This record gives sequence, structure tokens and C-alpha cells, in this order.
Amino acid sequence: MSELKVAVVGGGNIGSSLAFDCALRGQSVVVVEKDEPSCEQSRERMLETAAYAPLFSPLARGKKAGDILGKVVWSTELQSVSDCGLVVENIPENIELKQALYARMAEYIAPDAVLAANTSCIPITKLGSFHKTPSQVIGVHFMNPVYMKHTVEVIVGLNTSEQTRARCLEMLATLGKKAVVVKDGPGFVSNRISHLFMNEAAFAIQDGIARPEDVDAIFKECFGHKMGPLETADLIGVDTVVNSLDVLYQVFQDSKYRVCPLMRSMVDAGHLGRKAGRGFYSY
Repeated sequence: MSELKVAVVGGGNIGSSLAFDCALRGQSVVVVEKDEPSCEQSRERMLETAAYAPLFSPLARGKKAGDILGKVVWSTELQSVSDCGLVVENIPENIELKQALYARMAEYIAPDAVLAANTSCIPITKLGSFHKTPSQVIGVHFMNPVYMKHTVEVIVGLNTSEQTRARCLEMLATLGKKAVVVKDGPGFVSNRISHLFMNEAAFAIQDGIARPEDVDAIFKECFGHKMGPLETADLIGVDTVVNSLDVLYQVFQDSKYRVCPLMRSMVDAGHLGRKAGRGFYSY
């Protein structure tokens, strides 16, 4: 499989990054957004990514932003997914919103398409129950920035078919991604662990033990992490981290997933991280 048309439903930070990566690799992409202003914001994010991607990715060097974005179409019509082999759902981590979207997508998505949920914590089996064909739904957890990450977490739901799994892995290979396949469960592997990591780092700041730069320096310089936990929270979006922790707490009913009050206050103040210009750091 060399030719692939991808639909990205939800062009936020990770959705725009995914669309850019697909286009960078020569694939046709349609980004489906709720309205025209959201489409324009997605386009601007991708233009910004195109400006600095050559500094980090050999694949982007020598390629013009116009040529990359020329592979992308923005749409406010959900029916635009109808001719796409891979449909990636990437809307906010709100189960009611996702349920409504899956019900609407059922009218348009092709019978042989793969519906990949890029959710943070909601079980794939649960999301599959919202779709008319649960066997079509699989979890694919892309990490940000997508064009710099060569591995993805793939989550197989209880109703995900072997055909969907095989086609998904084939499509990911076309996009230059290695897949680590895991079973379904809230938060899967990556977020079940990483969100505790970020949450506890926020508690360290709230308790006055250290500054954000000190916490991150320990993990980068002592443990060899490329990013510290608070830098990661700012990159993902503090609001996204809080929403995901709320889902984990609701499902597990375990106090270890209780959101750090500092992060909830940051969300109330609009200090959401890189996308807002301020989070644990200023940008």
C-alpha cells in the first residue's frame, strides 16, 4: 500500500501535526473541522510547523511549505471522510462529544475504512460501541510532534477485527510508523503512566519543592529524557492532561489519579501551555 488518503477529524495541535506528517510523506489529507475559523487555525499551525520542521526532520529539508500544504484540504463537512481509507478521530477528550461524532460518522465512513481513535484515555471498546460497526474501530495513539515520532501505540478493542488491525498496521507502515500493539484499557500504557508522571510533577511545584525548570532538568539531565514532565504537559495542553486524568479517575476510582489542584487552577486561568502562550512556562 503506497497511496493512502487520510482524514483527520479535529485539527487541533495533534491533529494538525498528524496532517502535516501525512502530507510531508506525500499522502493526501483532509482535515475536518467544526467551522471555518477552526480550519484557518489548523492551517496556521501547519504553516508554523513547516517553518521549523526542516531543523529537526531530514524529510522536511528542501520542501516548500506550499508544496506540503498542497496535499491538504480543509473541510467543515463530515461527509469529506467518505473516500478516505484511514479516518483518525482527534476531537477533544469528551465522551459525549465523541459519542455524537461517531454516530454522525456512521453515515459517511466507508465500510472498508479504518476508524482510528487518537484518544488519550477513553477505552477503545467504549468508543467502538458508539459506531455502527465496532469492528472498524481501533486505537492509534500518535505522539506530538507526529513528524518526529516514528513509533505509535496501537490499541486493540474487544470488538476490533483482525482485518482492521492488519489494515491499520499496513497503513501506519505507509506513514513510516512502527506500531507497538497493546490491549485495551483506560489510558492504555502510555497515558496511564505518563499522566501520573505529569500530575506528580505539578504537585511538586504546588508544594514549593522546586521550580518547573528544576523538575524538568532532573528528568532530562539525570534520567536522559528528551523532555521533562512539565514541558510535556505544556506541549500536550494542561487542559488535555486534566481531562485525561479526570477520565482515569472516573474509571479506576483510584485517588492516585486525582488532579493536582494547581493544574485545575491553571486551566481556569487559561494557562494551557504552548497553545495559549503560557503554562508552566511562558512562550
